[in-house]
Amino acid sequence: MALIGFLILGLIAGAIARLLVPGRDPMGWLGTMVLGCVGALVGGFLARAIGDNDGVGLVGAVIGAIVVLLLWRAFSRSGDRARV
Repeated sequence: MALIGFLILGLIAGAIARLLVPGRDPMGWLGTMVLGCVGALVGGFLARAIGDNDGVGLVGAVIGAIVVLLLWRAFSRSGDRARV
């Protein structure tokens, strides 16, 4: 049940992150779920780095997903510029 809860949290966090960050991201619901899950892991890492051991929750997962989404855009666009 914990895995299913983590996947649902990832889907919600990824969807919120995509809504908050302007721009077009061509990914489906599975990509959104992966974005949110990776964001939750990044958010958990950042929370532990500042000394919070209580867990991240939805807010931390959304913040982590925003960070991952912005990094994804930065690296994917730099590759497009190099090919032109």
